[in-house]
Amino acid sequence: MPRFYVSQPLAIGQLVQLPETVAHHIQVLRLAQGELVTLFNGDGGEYTAALTEIAKRSVSAEVKAHLAREAELPFAVTLAQALPEGSKMDWIIEKAIELGVSGFQPLAAQRCVVKLSAERAEKKLEHWRGIIVSAAEQSGRNHLARLAPPQDYKHWITQQDLHRRIILTPRAGQSLADWARHQPPQAVTLVVGPEGGLSEQEEDLALRHGALPLAMGPRILRTETAALAAVSVLSAAWGGF
Repeated sequence: MPRFYVSQPLAIGQLVQLPETVAHHIQVLRLAQGELVTLFNGDGGEYTAALTEIAKRSVSAEVKAHLAREAELPFAVTLAQALPEGSKMDWIIEKAIELGVSGFQPLAAQRCVVKLSAERAEKKLEHWRGIIVSAAEQSGRNHLARLAPPQDYKHWITQQDLHRRIILTPRAGQSLADWARHQPPQAVTLVVGPEGGLSEQEEDLALRHGALPLAMGPRILRTETAALAAVSVLSAAWGGF
């Protein structure tokens, strides 16, 4: 059953006018009047709705039932990702949503090639929000991950965080997998550097502010691999799969 995100309250028996982007998608899929779709609004659970009218530029549906189904991880993971080049961030966000990441914090680190002005940052945020919605629709998640505005790494790392911060670094003496095996499931923030990695000064700054250094094994992973591998390691250890 096709799934669509709608940013409005939903209730059984309600007749809803679907957003233009959703209406366009329904028309592309050539769905017909009377067919069932799944709607979710990020508040939890999902709704079955029947298409009642399909016009050239608008589609309406009647909400038929609510299902209290969730597909979230049993622990919260925030990904603090230093900005990679090109479209790698798009790919990281999409796949991280599929794996269950609940929050993203883009970071401008010393070795980042990408430099975002305020205007470009806002456009990127809008683009990334769209990826989060699409990935949630595809993966069956009924909550949208939080997306924070990009921050300077040195400023962000000195701020306090409610979650334990884990900095992924080859310099660490313990692996993430070994640490996770001996820890209960808990909320964590994974800090991942850019293509060239975090500088030694940036790593030292993180350690001075309480970050836990952990390694991903004997091989050096690309930035787009490290984050996804780390989430998978935690899921395997703590029941996310």
